[in-house]
Amino acid sequence: MLENLKEIIAEQLNVDESEITESASFKDDLGADSLDLFELVMALEEKFDVEIPSEDLNNIVTVEDVMNYLKEKGVE
Repeated sequence: MLENLKEIIAEQLNVDESEITESASFKDDLGADSLDLFELVMALEEKFDVEIPSEDLNNIVTVEDVMNYLKEKGVE
């Protein structure tokens, strides 16, 4: 799953995949702003066929948070 996420995150945030680790914070480490995060969520929803409600976004700070969230939603 991390490899799939790296590809999407790198494309959406214009960062190198080597910068993306499980512990990377979207805002602090990858330089994402709120618009970047909104576009990233849309891309994740499309790729993994899940809906991520805006109230859940407050709990998603790192790449690992996204992985755990998707696993909770049944995405492998």
